[in-house]
Amino acid sequence: MMNFKDEVDVDAIAQAGLEKLGYKQEMTRSRGLVQILFMTLAIMAVPFGLTTPIATSLVGGGPAVIIWGWILVAVLTQTLAFSLAEICSKYPTSAGAYYWCYRLASPRTRLIASWINGWLTVVGGWMVDLSCQIWYSFLCMSPPISQRRIFPGTAQLIVAGAEIYYPEWNATASQTYMIFLGVTAIAGMFCIFFNRLLPTVDILCACWTGLGIIVISVCLLAEAAAGRRPVSFVLGNFDPSLSGWTPGWSFFIGLLPPAYTFSAIGMIINMAEEVHNPSKILPKAIVSSVPIGALSGVIFLLPILFTLPDVATLLQVSSGQPTGLMFTLIMGSRAGGFGLLFIIFGIGMFCSISTSCAGSRATWAFARDKAIPFHRCFSKIGPYLEDVPANAYALSTVIQVLLGLVYLCSSAAFNAFAGVAVMCLGASYAMPVAISLMNGRRDMHDAPFNLGRFGTFINAVAVLWIMFVTMLFSMPAVIPVTRWSMNYASAVFVGFGVISAVWYIIKDLRSRRKQQAPPAPRTLLRIERIPSKIYGGDTIVKRWCSRSSCMVALVFRSLMLLLER
Repeated sequence: MMNFKDEVDVDAIAQAGLEKLGYKQEMTRSRGLVQILFMTLAIMAVPFGLTTPIATSLVGGGPAVIIWGWILVAVLTQTLAFSLAEICSKYPTSAGAYYWCYRLASPRTRLIASWINGWLTVVGGWMVDLSCQIWYSFLCMSPPISQRRIFPGTAQLIVAGAEIYYPEWNATASQTYMIFLGVTAIAGMFCIFFNRLLPTVDILCACWTGLGIIVISVCLLAEAAAGRRPVSFVLGNFDPSLSGWTPGWSFFIGLLPPAYTFSAIGMIINMAEEVHNPSKILPKAIVSSVPIGALSGVIFLLPILFTLPDVATLLQVSSGQPTGLMFTLIMGSRAGGFGLLFIIFGIGMFCSISTSCAGSRATWAFARDKAIPFHRCFSKIGPYLEDVPANAYALSTVIQVLLGLVYLCSSAAFNAFAGVAVMCLGASYAMPVAISLMNGRRDMHDAPFNLGRFGTFINAVAVLWIMFVTMLFSMPAVIPVTRWSMNYASAVFVGFGVISAVWYIIKDLRSRRKQQAPPAPRTLLRIERIPSKIYGGDTIVKRWCSRSSCMVALVFRSLMLLLER
């Protein structure tokens, strides 16, 4: 444990490092390794992420897909965690992946690359928070399929809990939306008014999740009122008939829940400017979170699979959310089922708080670089709420509340938002890794967390995995496709891209002034000032060169000036 003097020294070094990256310290550094690691696990929310969409995995193939798919996704996600940790160790800023793109890309492409990545990061943060509070289900089976119902995430669990005692009650879309507003309000209250307590909340979340997994596992194995399954069923039962796809692709459909669970491991990067010694702590937290989450997932899943009730019965639930019924059947009582569901609900609430916090930091950082309309407003911190980007948080919350209204009109269209969350975040993570690969990883040689000779292979696997996940989340989960089962995630993904492109063009047409890019580093070496154009404002980009290359820099500067004229 660091004492106060050590923390001050480390924070001073971190502040100096941040200034070299081009930013000034505005947040208070209050998180160490334990707090930021637990925040990562809170965002991951393994029990919540695996049980809420469990119907998808059951339809995709059943127990074999659930357990082996979880392990497979964890292994592949670990390559992404290593890749992000390496870049983060060199550029520890809340600007995150879009800043990395600007630093790693060529001068011709860095501006547009950072712009695209920034919007992917911000939209992904908004959507993952929305999908946590208003959950989608790629597949909620209830015959006939046209009567399939889709309910929000944490709000969905509240509805499922009510249905344990009142099975005849079917929540309307407006009732479910009001529950969602309540969940959003609670998360907002913690993030805005209790910001200083959030590191403690993350520790409480870890305790709640760990004890919850133990309690659920012991209770399920002790009761097993629905019967016990043999090892052959748990590890080998695979039935792809319910999805309509071929067995191979049906297995991949079952990977959707674990892929979603691991999709936001990089959101803590946006907390970099609130972490002590982020160059060392953030990489450790990112890399450690995946194996810890994978192990907790295996411990959580095995008792469920060994006591799993009849799959057909679970998929007949009218709401499409079988978690409550599953726990009730296994425990043999409504009280037992509700108690276990309440544990999952608590994990979901902690997840909502953590994703809301991280998402607001991503919005604030992008506004700080003048890439969001009314950036002066949304980049403010305080003064009455210290260390809270309240305006940025309000923006992300308003957008989520407005998007939640889509659920009142079309549940099928609303389903796309969680898929967009995974696609946007995944693409934002893959872009700097891919750029680094195309550069031959020459910028990573001096990274404090270095992957060494295995870096190329690890980076390549990570990029290929994200490409596959993007395609997977664009496909319908069942065939034949109907207007209810159609997956509109790709259309929404492209729609957000068009909006960001239009905003970029509007800003360029409205002003031909020199516009600001993410700042380049400051060093004790010679500083060359080179005009550039991107986000907005009347500042310039600072680019450094060593004394030994001053002549090259001057020639390059002259060429850039001629091109801009």
